[in-house]
Amino acid sequence: MDYFVTGASGFIGKRLVRTLLARRDARIYFLIRNPSAERLAKLFRFWGSDEARTIPVEGDLTKPDLGIAPADRERLPQVDHVFHLGAIYDLDADPAAEMRTNIEGTRNVVAFATVIGAGRFHHMSSIAAAGLYHGVFREDMFEEAENLEHPYFASKHESERLVRSECRIPWRVYRPGLVVGDSRTGEMDKIDGPYYFFKLIQKLRRLLPPWMPSIGIEGGRINLVPVDFVVAALDHLAHLDGHDGACFHLTDPHPHRVGDILNIFCRAAHAPEMAIRVNAALLDFIPAGLLKGLMALTPTRRVRKAVMKDLGLPNDIFTFVNYPTRFDGRDAERLLAAAGITVPRLEDYAWRLWDYWERHLDPDLFIDRSLKGRVEGRVVLITGGSSGIGKAAAFRIAEAGATTLIVARDAEKLARTREEAAARGLKLVTYAGDLADPAQCAALIDRIKCDHGAVDILVNNAGRSIRRGIENAYDRFHDFERMMRVNYFGALQLTLGLLPEMARRRSGHVIVISSIGVLTNAPRFSAYVASKAALEAWTRCAASEFLDRGVEFTTINMPLVRTPMSAPTRIYDSAPMLTPDEAAEFIIEAIVKRPERIATKLGIFGQVLHSLLPHVAQVIENTTFRMFPDSAAALGQKPESERESASPDQVAYTQLMRGIHF
Repeated sequence: MDYFVTGASGFIGKRLVRTLLARRDARIYFLIRNPSAERLAKLFRFWGSDEARTIPVEGDLTKPDLGIAPADRERLPQVDHVFHLGAIYDLDADPAAEMRTNIEGTRNVVAFATVIGAGRFHHMSSIAAAGLYHGVFREDMFEEAENLEHPYFASKHESERLVRSECRIPWRVYRPGLVVGDSRTGEMDKIDGPYYFFKLIQKLRRLLPPWMPSIGIEGGRINLVPVDFVVAALDHLAHLDGHDGACFHLTDPHPHRVGDILNIFCRAAHAPEMAIRVNAALLDFIPAGLLKGLMALTPTRRVRKAVMKDLGLPNDIFTFVNYPTRFDGRDAERLLAAAGITVPRLEDYAWRLWDYWERHLDPDLFIDRSLKGRVEGRVVLITGGSSGIGKAAAFRIAEAGATTLIVARDAEKLARTREEAAARGLKLVTYAGDLADPAQCAALIDRIKCDHGAVDILVNNAGRSIRRGIENAYDRFHDFERMMRVNYFGALQLTLGLLPEMARRRSGHVIVISSIGVLTNAPRFSAYVASKAALEAWTRCAASEFLDRGVEFTTINMPLVRTPMSAPTRIYDSAPMLTPDEAAEFIIEAIVKRPERIATKLGIFGQVLHSLLPHVAQVIENTTFRMFPDSAAALGQKPESERESASPDQVAYTQLMRGIHF
């Protein structure tokens, strides 16, 4: 038996061809637009066949006679079945391309099947041909379709009409539901239908424990069918006698509501279930004019666009959440049941769909999240790069292939760092300058622009700290000025000098090293925390202003790190602290993932506690403040010994609150 198949390289088409090949003496001619050797070899491997039984025919759906050369058409035998599966199945596709392929393509295939005298024409339509019909849509209904404004719905309805009105040979139409992956393997080729919500479910799983209930949406019943069911049904129904001119619904007789589907996949993903569900139909109570006006507002449009992009949802997805149509497929169900072909329960195979998506289709898998992918061939500037965190980060970034610039005040330290890097086979470009001095900072900006043109990533790491209670700083206003000059004004001047070129190129990333103390309001560090808080506040404002200019900003609330800056405080010797290499990992994470903020769980807890129970937080901080006295240096005294010993109580606290300033 000879077959001619369009869309044979598509998700359903590939599996149909493989199923047809199981029939004895089946020979399949398939239309293919770009029959490269590599592409054909991949198809033949999938089918377990060769050109003896699967014969490629070069052509194009959108062209008259399918663009098939006359010589190739002459070689075609008397075809018993033409299967037309070639179409665009995508809610987010280009409308013009969708119309051209789905409608004109169908017209061309119908005409071609008639010319070659095929025995039977099989058209793969879709439940989308019913539009947004309110009620039950039967297999014998067609003209009753309504609300066909969406290009995809319109194209599927019109292509089916062409088959019904223009096909001069026996024909059959098949309307599958929303096709998902294989119920046995989970295999799928693209993100569509319920897969659009998988990223949201994944985000919920990362944010909340699985036992915590969450809020979700409710809507209409969505008819999902796995591809293996669709192919088996299509193969069986196509070869039955006596059903020409019929339409078959390949649908689930027991479809789930949107909320139930989402919860089934939440369970499959071990994510929190959506216990409270808001029905999308509630939007219908908002006057259409008011809703349209709200959505026309620029802020509303931009927020909606950003949220949809972040969640990976197409713009029209919520149009179909409150889906109003039920499908009666009793004729197809009766014929398929006789062959033992039924729709498997979604609950039984949802985990396979989720597992395949997370392993093969998750968009995050296709983003180069390596440090090398982010910085190779780019210019990265790190202030405070001659020691501590900056030095550790500079070595990692240079190793990844970046042009790495480091800035510090001490030229000798810079030279030693450069030599140490060279011994490791790395190259660092060093610049000496004091960011607290506006003149030196301005000169530094000019030198960097002259030497490198632009900076792709700026890491504002340079800073100073001072550990002194306010009651011991009444007459030390200069301490606060000094903190602001280095930690705020220096970083600010440098950033302002490099931002214009980043904005012009619509590409750039500014990373600010702040402190966990800004989140926890650490006592005894008021000068330091205030300067870092100022830089954080400016960064938040800048992030909002430059969002549409392609410049990104990340704030790192760094916990306590063992560096030369912390060395003078001898009581820290017995405290667990991050090493510079561990702290550098925060910077690497910022470069790779580009989040708005990076903070430890302890820091976030402190911020939440201050927001919800400010007095309780102050009691805890005050107790800590009194537990740890100012150092002898902060008191203006000479230390009695090289080491200030810590009490057992103090050691226990530092072990419990790792990374907190005290």
